[in-house]
Amino acid sequence: MEAQFAFDDKNIRRTFIRKVYAILMVQLLVTVGIVSLFSFCEPVRFFIQTHPGLYMASYITFFVTYIALSCCGDLRRQFPWNIILLVLFTLSMAFMMGFLSSFYNTKSVVLCLGITALVCLSVTIFSFQSKIDVTSCEGVLFSLCMVMLLCAITISIVVPFGYVPWLHAIYAVGGAILFTLFLAFDTQLLLGNKRHSISPEEYIFATLSIYLDIIYLFSFLLQIMGGGRE
Repeated sequence: MEAQFAFDDKNIRRTFIRKVYAILMVQLLVTVGIVSLFSFCEPVRFFIQTHPGLYMASYITFFVTYIALSCCGDLRRQFPWNIILLVLFTLSMAFMMGFLSSFYNTKSVVLCLGITALVCLSVTIFSFQSKIDVTSCEGVLFSLCMVMLLCAITISIVVPFGYVPWLHAIYAVGGAILFTLFLAFDTQLLLGNKRHSISPEEYIFATLSIYLDIIYLFSFLLQIMGGGRE
């Protein structure tokens, strides 16, 4: 009986992981497609840069759908509302990333996309193969989040008196490192054999977490290595 239950749990966990990564791949493909469209198509890039209201609309949609998916447990488990909210969330985030990418040259965007893909692949392999339990380091991640918050407050105070490139670079590097660690943390939550794990019912929340980690990692890399358009 115990062996049968263990076998069933492993099958459920494998199905859960496959479902999360299947949805995640669709999200990333949509995001890359929109970022590429906004970066390479000149008429589209000009249109969105001259209509900043679209960015604000996408930001509001992102905020509302994120609150609904992260705070309303019953709603994110209820089909088809969870899928509808996830689609709106993905499209709004992809539009925001495409809008930001349109202000950087295409070589920087392609380079950051490639680096993000390599980092995500490396972190995923590490998370699945390593015996190190990243989920037990939540205190370290919280401390790093507090450091990033203090850096953001400092930058917001300093910027009105003058832009400080090295301070912004430090903030961007710290953000990239932090969300790389969060990616490892959220990936190991899927496995179910670490100190902390996520329920197989929460495939929407798991997908949301990993997708945000990847998007924020890309945005910080773009701030570090991205060159503005001439």
